[in-house]
Amino acid sequence: MDPIRNPYAPGAGQRPPELAGRDTEVRQFEVVLERVAAGRPERSLVLSGLRGVGKTVLLNTLRSQAIKRAWGTGKIEARPDQSIRLPIAQALHTAMRELGHRHRDDEKVDQFSAVLKAFALRTAANDRKGIRWHPPVDVAAAKGRADSGDLEMDLIELFTDAADLAGDLTVGVGLFIDEMQDISSDDLSALCAACHEISQQSAPLVVVGAGLPHLPAVLSASKSYSERLFRYIRVDRLAREACDRALMVPAESEGVQYDEEALDELYAQTDGYPYFVQAFAHSTWDHAPASPITIKDVAVAGPEASAELTVGFFGSRYERATPAEREYMRAMAELGIGVDDGSVPTAEVANTLKRKPQSLSPARDGLIKKGLVFSAERGTVAFTVPHFGKFLRTRTA
Repeated sequence: MDPIRNPYAPGAGQRPPELAGRDTEVRQFEVVLERVAAGRPERSLVLSGLRGVGKTVLLNTLRSQAIKRAWGTGKIEARPDQSIRLPIAQALHTAMRELGHRHRDDEKVDQFSAVLKAFALRTAANDRKGIRWHPPVDVAAAKGRADSGDLEMDLIELFTDAADLAGDLTVGVGLFIDEMQDISSDDLSALCAACHEISQQSAPLVVVGAGLPHLPAVLSASKSYSERLFRYIRVDRLAREACDRALMVPAESEGVQYDEEALDELYAQTDGYPYFVQAFAHSTWDHAPASPITIKDVAVAGPEASAELTVGFFGSRYERATPAEREYMRAMAELGIGVDDGSVPTAEVANTLKRKPQSLSPARDGLIKKGLVFSAERGTVAFTVPHFGKFLRTRTA
């Protein structure tokens, strides 16, 4: 079939042509937008899940919903060892640009810009590296507002002023944070405290975060009340019905059908993980000679899709690890046989490698920092990438 008409999108963070299996989350956020704009109390949201389940796609979709409701929005991607002060200033500057031109009080808009500039200017020099953005230059920085240097206090004042400006327009402000687990513990504690204060005021500002499966535990460790502060949504692989929809709806828009056996095989090969679904469907489309797509087409395309995942999705992550970290992951993979590569005890990893657990801490910590493994509970580790253990066992073999 014509590859130009291929409707599937196996790119990182790219929205698939059919966002199947996420209807509930989209509807829930629609309620949040309406309630916040109406002055009703609502919690901020946290999306968590493995790599490749579509967290970033869902995060962007929720942001699009807010934009359609005329909210001011901004998005950041957290990075390890970098303060969130300047990225948040940049995100709220974007949000206020969306709102400022509609606000009737230009002086009030300038006042917020001045507070935003004061907040941004308290960023340490080492946290400016790699960020070219500068705060608004057409206003002087405010004094005595969001400029104390205490991130918690400054965030509360900045969020309060941003929400006040949006409230004048009967809309809200949405701050969307990807890779939220990479925020330092001190900054995360300050962010949670600011969200807590804003929620107590019923101010029209929500934070929507996305991160790996251990993000809820990270938030709980930063502030005990974060368990009640956020609404937690686990983003998982697609059920069979949703997977079929993700495959068939885009194809039908191009006049193409699937055999039932082809759908069975695609689900078996992808386990319903959205990124894998798009990758295998994209390859299958390119190899199929005509409609309907058959199980033979899937069989022919499967090795190519797997090879592409081996290099890009799995291999690129494997190459980032040190030799000691790779050894640690291979032991995890060996222990993961029969448990669907779920959590394995760190003590068992040490036994497999015939090492003392303490001696393996640097490798484990390095893998966690690189986002290759996570620890949802004390004494266990698991891969952040689905099927990574299977990839490692194949590679070892």
